[in-house]
Amino acid sequence: MARYAALTHEEFAEICARLDAGESTRADLKSATKHLAALLVHRAPGASVEVRIPPFAAVQVIAGARHTRGTPPAVVEMDATTWIALGRGQLAWADATVRASGERSDLSPYLPLDVA
Repeated sequence: MARYAALTHEEFAEICARLDAGESTRADLKSATKHLAALLVHRAPGASVEVRIPPFAAVQVIAGARHTRGTPPAVVEMDATTWIALGRGQLAWADATVRASGERSDLSPYLPLDVA
């Protein structure tokens, strides 16, 4: 799994302003996705759940049984737009369209991550 560096709150806010104005680029989506993934890793350290936001990021989070090969016991997958809305607190977990399976795959206790 790759390690992602979080942006500063100000850098993230600038990207969010472009997203909200409909002027974002693919690079903005990628940066925002990786930023929020880095914050989730910090907030929920562990390796029992794999969170996938293709094609930009995949991280392992939440304490519990660690997996090293094959499909992890819990997987959460969504598109970047959904991930960014969840991470910003603009979308509730219960209202999001995500593919989630396995124990501990509810990320709602860790959201939002950055409310820029």
